[in-house]
Formats: sequence, C-alpha cells, structure tokens
Amino acid sequence: MWKNLGACWAILLGIGFMMLANGLQGTLLGVRAGIEGFSTFTTGILMSGYFIGMFIGSLVTPVLVNRVGHIRVFSALASLASISILFHGVYIEPWIWMAMRIITGISFAGFYVVTESWLNDRADNETRGKVLSVYMVIVTGGMGAGQFLLNLAEPNTIDLFILISVIISFGLIPILLTVKPAPNFATSSKMSVIDLYRASPLALIGNCLTGMAQGTLVGLGAIYASVVLVDFKAVSWFMACIMIGSLILQWPVGYISDRIGRRGVMAALSIVAILCCLLAPVVPKDSIWFYVVVIALGGAAMPMYSICIAYANDRLEPHQIIGASGSLVMVAGIGAMIGPIIIAFFMDFVNISFYFWGIAIVFATILVFTLIRIGARAGVALEDQSDLVAGPLGTPIAEYLAPDSVAYAEAVSNNELEELDELDDSTERRL
Repeated sequence: MWKNLGACWAILLGIGFMMLANGLQGTLLGVRAGIEGFSTFTTGILMSGYFIGMFIGSLVTPVLVNRVGHIRVFSALASLASISILFHGVYIEPWIWMAMRIITGISFAGFYVVTESWLNDRADNETRGKVLSVYMVIVTGGMGAGQFLLNLAEPNTIDLFILISVIISFGLIPILLTVKPAPNFATSSKMSVIDLYRASPLALIGNCLTGMAQGTLVGLGAIYASVVLVDFKAVSWFMACIMIGSLILQWPVGYISDRIGRRGVMAALSIVAILCCLLAPVVPKDSIWFYVVVIALGGAAMPMYSICIAYANDRLEPHQIIGASGSLVMVAGIGAMIGPIIIAFFMDFVNISFYFWGIAIVFATILVFTLIRIGARAGVALEDQSDLVAGPLGTPIAEYLAPDSVAYAEAVSNNELEELDELDDSTERRL
C-alpha cells in the first residue's frame, strides 16, 4: 500500500488543500450571507448552486480529461475555483454568488474526478480499498479542519476569501511538480435511472433523499449556527462536529452493514438521525451535549450515501455496477440541489429550527420507504453483498473507472480470473 500511496502523494496532497479550502468556503459564505442581510431562503438558493455545479462538472470533466489530460484539467479548474472565491469577496450580490457557487461546484467535481481516476490507476486490486480509505479520510478530515480556519480573520472582511484562494493555489503546486505521468482515462457507459429504479427502488430513492439531507446539513449548517450560536468560533465547531461524526462512524457503519445487512443499517441510521434532529433544537446551545448531538447526527447522516451505493451494488450484476454509479450520483446531486432550497424556505418563513425538522422529515421518509421495501422484497444474503467503499456525497468513484474494469468484474463473478491475462498492461494497471 505504501508504494501505491507514494505514487499518489502529489494528488493526495493537492486534494487535501482543496478540501481545506472547500470546508472553509462553505461555512464562510453562510456566515457572511447573514452578515450582509441575505434572507435564509436566498442563501439556500445560492448555496444550492454548488450542487448544480457538481452535477454539471461530473458530466463535463470526463470529456475535458479525455481531451487534454488530468494535470491540465486540474490546473484549469483550480484557477477557476481561485477566481470564483475572490469574486465572492469583491461583489456582494446574491446572483453573483449563485453563479460563482456553480463555478465552484464544477471545479470541485473536476477535482474529485481527476483524483479518483488517478488513484484507481495507481492502485492495484489488493490495495485499492486501502488507498481509497486514505483518500476518504483526507477528504473528510480536510473539510472538517477547514472549519477552524474561520477563526483566523473577521468574516466581514475580504481576508478569508483571499486565504481560500491562497490555499487552492497551494493545492495546485504538488500536481504541477509531480514527475509521475498522469494516468490514462476512459469513461464508462451509463445505466438509466429507470433501469436502476427497476433494479433497486430503495437505492435510488434513498440516495436522492440522502442528497437532500446531506445538502441541507452541510449547505445550510453555517446559516443555522450563525443565528442560534453565540460567536463565529461556535459556528466553526458546529460545522466541524458534522465532519467529526462522519469521520468517526463512516467505517464502523460500513463494517456493520457488511455483517447484518444494508436495510437494517439504513433504518437504524434514519432513527438515530431523527432522534438527533428532535433533540438538537431543545438542547441548550452552550452545552457540550449540543455538540455531541451534532456529532451523532453527522455520524448517522453522512454514511448513508455509501450504504445506498453499496445496497445498489448488492442488487446489480457485476457488469452493471460501473454504469449505475453515474445515475446514483446524479439523483443524489438532484436531491442536494433541491433540499437546501425547500428547507431554507421554511427556515425563513416558519422557524429557523426547521433546519433540523426538515432533515428529520427527510430521514423519516427514508425510514418509511426502507420498511416498505423490507416487507416487499427479501434481502440479499450477506455472503452475496458487495464490498462497501465508503465515500462522501459527490465523490463518484466507480463512475470513472475504465470500461475494462467491467471485464474484471465479469471475470471475478464467473471465477475466471485467468481472463485478465488477456488484458494489456495499461488496462491491468487501471484494474
């Protein structure tokens, strides 16, 4: 594994810097929007622009990478991300912020595509899971650590916007200086949403609803915290606790789901998330227990995306998994677009605590649908479940593997590993 990580150090260091910037940026914009007097509904709309950009970027980036390569695309998107955050600091207008959030989303979708295809190329079959685990820790840890950078300067000045631009620029340096050649890249075919729904209604609907919950939790968290908490330091802790919960529980949840079944874990996570959302508005905000509840909420909400992906893989034939990933990412992105807009509306015109109530409603819907599917269809035998590779929302790992990995999946499913010998060396490296 260490040899594989050594071959990937530049891209891992680069994405680590990008996640620091991303963590700070999302929280800063929520806080600054409140300072500038933007309504919660308006802020929810412009924050959803990030997920619109993620959706666009996941479609556009593979085409660009095929044309000009990983390093040039990463560099160009880093420049766009650096420019867009500076526009936020210079032009305090909602429509400009919305446009810049879309550009930021496109950029970070591109970072994910480049990084994950690079890691998949450098890793082999024995070490891929471990390498991707390190990547997930870097992504989640970087976003969590970025929250604390909010305390380095006053959010009502341009200083933090400049800092984000500087961090993004630092993330570009190791990519440009690497002596390792960039990997080959090829995109895979898609599986339609209708076909995916027929194969696994729970995975599709659950993934869309999970996108709504996670998009709201992360996208509107700073807005809620800046209203109910005493200072900006508390806001950074609130947002960091969401990531801490995800970091702590992502792997234990995946481990348990591999041993007792996905649907039971989905139901349990939904119940924990609902209870946390009901407790959070009534727990004293100056109490340590408030942050414990937020950690538990992050630990229940954030792994749900990975469980939905794994559950879909359990229901699909090996040759369908790669194509289905794109549709799963798409529906999660759609949920993440509309969730913050709908819940921000009720936060603005009903009560700020609808931040938690709205998330509770989403998870209650997941719970009900999960119980319906448990009654309607038998579960997959534990020995037939696919391996879970945990990842945060917006990191579509499987979607960007080379098409030849389908040949590998089919060979594995038929116990015909000797067929791999027919693949050329470059394909074998990608596998």
